[in-house]
Amino acid sequence: MSNAIGSSPQIRVSVQFEDFNLGDEYQEIKNRDQGQGAVVTFSGLVRDNNLGKNVKGLFLEHYPAMTQKCLIDICEQACKRWELAAVSVIHRVGELSLNEQIVFVGVSAKHRKSAFEGCEFIMDYLKTQAPFWKKERFADGEAWVDAKQSDQHAANKW
Repeated sequence: MSNAIGSSPQIRVSVQFEDFNLGDEYQEIKNRDQGQGAVVTFSGLVRDNNLGKNVKGLFLEHYPAMTQKCLIDICEQACKRWELAAVSVIHRVGELSLNEQIVFVGVSAKHRKSAFEGCEFIMDYLKTQAPFWKKERFADGEAWVDAKQSDQHAANKW
C-alpha cells in the first residue's frame, strides 16, 4: 500500500494490506546497521476475543498522510531517547482474520535495555497515538473499538 522512510536512514515505516515475514523483517533490522548488540522485535496478532465477546476478525482503517507522519514521528522520538541504530514499523490495514499479523516493530541498538525499551515505547505509542481505527466483527454484528485505558496508562509511563 504505502511505504515511507523517516527523516533519518535508520527508520523504515510501512502501512500495507499485505502480510509480512517475521524472519525477513528480523534479518533486515539485523543487517541494516551491523555491529549492534541487540535486536528486539514484536508482532501483534488478531486475537479471538475482546471484552468477553468472541471476535471473528477485524477491519483496520487509516488516513495515509496523517498515519505516515505519526509513525515516523514516534520512531524518531524513540531513536532520540535510546540511540537506536535501526527501527522498522509495519502496520497492516484492511480486513484481517483471526491470528493474522497486524503490526511489527523491530529495533536494533548497542545494548538490550535500549532495544527492549525502544520497542516497548514504540508499541505503546502506536496503540495510543497512531491514527488507526479498528472495527471488530462478531457473530452478531460489528463494533468500532474504543481506546483502552490500560493502553493510555502504558504510554503515560514514558
